[in-house]
Amino acid sequence: MPASITHDVDLRTSFARDASGLELLPEAVARPTAVDEVRELLAWAACERVPVTSAGGQSSTTGASVTDRGLVLSLRGMDRVLDVDHTARTVRVEAGAMLGPLKRQLAADGLLLAPDPTSEDDCTVGGAIACNASGARSLRFGATRAHVRGLTVLTIGGETLDIRRPQLEKNTVGYAPLFDLVDWFTGSEGTLGVIVAAELSLLPLPSHVTGLAFPFAREADALDFVIAARERGSPAPRCLEFMDANALGLARTAASDPTWAAGASALVYAELDGDEPPALDEWLALAEEHAAVVDDIRAYEGEAALRDARRLRHAIPATMNERGARRRPFGGRKVSTDWAVPYRKLGEALAHARAEVDARGLEQPVTYGHAGNGHPHQNFIAQDADDLARITDAVGATLQHVLRLGGTVAAEHGIGKLKARWLPLQASGTQLALMRAIKRELDPHNLLAPGNIL
Repeated sequence: MPASITHDVDLRTSFARDASGLELLPEAVARPTAVDEVRELLAWAACERVPVTSAGGQSSTTGASVTDRGLVLSLRGMDRVLDVDHTARTVRVEAGAMLGPLKRQLAADGLLLAPDPTSEDDCTVGGAIACNASGARSLRFGATRAHVRGLTVLTIGGETLDIRRPQLEKNTVGYAPLFDLVDWFTGSEGTLGVIVAAELSLLPLPSHVTGLAFPFAREADALDFVIAARERGSPAPRCLEFMDANALGLARTAASDPTWAAGASALVYAELDGDEPPALDEWLALAEEHAAVVDDIRAYEGEAALRDARRLRHAIPATMNERGARRRPFGGRKVSTDWAVPYRKLGEALAHARAEVDARGLEQPVTYGHAGNGHPHQNFIAQDADDLARITDAVGATLQHVLRLGGTVAAEHGIGKLKARWLPLQASGTQLALMRAIKRELDPHNLLAPGNIL
């Protein structure tokens, strides 16, 4: 047995939870600090038929990083920045590096690493790649997948795969999904191989960034404003975030200002960037046109102010995580959705979702998130097991309507264990069969991340 494996119960317990609310005690934990150790571990696991679930910061909301089968492979000890190429604008980094500190290190050199999940200070690079994480600024920059140039992956048998994006402009060899293996592993949630290092593309850091918070008395006006802001043309905002009345209440508490926008029932937060300061008059006029509460509009300029804006947004899931954790002893937990629809259909989707909640006599969730992409988060607190069952039923009914609107059951956090039940709603039998075929080819004994996705 490799020396890095431990069965210490206290250590195992420390890896038994992630942000999903699930609690699964692993049989063992391994904490390697080098690629050779990971290779040895995987070769041993393949020989002994021991399941392996990779973990980074364990900020998963889908239970992807916890298991009660086999061992948790923690990559936090592999956190080195291997190379920064300022000319090519790339960074090569080990999978265990924390995303937020890496972004700040690169920003000090005038470089922007674009992926920005809300949990960036709690998640690793490998974890962000494994679930194809996105965030507020994905409206402009796209999800993590768009910024992955290459990966170093170890298979369950310990084979090393160094894969890169194809550089060809033309290729007619075989089926298109087979051209780019980087896409096989990005978003695979640890089910196909263990990502140990990545090369990521970088952008120039913008000279000016301004955040604007627009309160609205009516939610419908806020959602109409989102559509108008997205379609207004250049320069486009890099994020359009939404808060309903419940979420805005949590943000007010975090701001220690309960009177802020007291007459508002919704809020839209936009960020503008560029080489020159934005034309704020145009944005204020657009907000006024859509009945924003103009006297309570707030601007955030400068790094400190923008951090404050992020803190207010982050306070919403952080508060809900705390509330959910308090219900675990009673069979409850936080339930979080990340469905998405075409952005013009968001209002219709939210109305239907709330009707499903009302029909089951449940408390309305806290709703917030990436309205510019048609992608809200709905956070419920299940008080007990009965509440959890009713919430799950409401979410299932919501997702069926979301799919009828041309949406997706999971837009940001992956499938993991909690959402595996919903995958067959969206993926056809042929698609599921192809996914299983790829899984069998790379992991024939189903040892990697059992229970995730399939």
